[in-house]
Amino acid sequence: MTGPSNVGVVHNQAESRFEAQLPEGLCRADYRRVGNALHMVHTEVPPEARGRGLAGRVVEAALDYAEANGLTVTPMCPYVRTYFVRHPERQPLLSPGSRL
Repeated sequence: MTGPSNVGVVHNQAESRFEAQLPEGLCRADYRRVGNALHMVHTEVPPEARGRGLAGRVVEAALDYAEANGLTVTPMCPYVRTYFVRHPERQPLLSPGSRL
């Protein structure tokens, strides 16, 4: 069984997503770059891999990337909005006017 701490997440810029390839399939957090913001539009985990914290891991990688590159984040995906609610320490990354 693969847990979130030992999953390698990569930034697939060509596909505008952060992803982790698992035996069960692809775990991903898709975004659109709009100016200096990442619009997080979709998060997906294969059904067989759900409940292990993997969605949080790919979203965390996206937020780390945004922070390291001086970008803000607009949570358009329900999972990403929930992530921000559960992790208020990450809320300074929110784009102005973002709603949770």
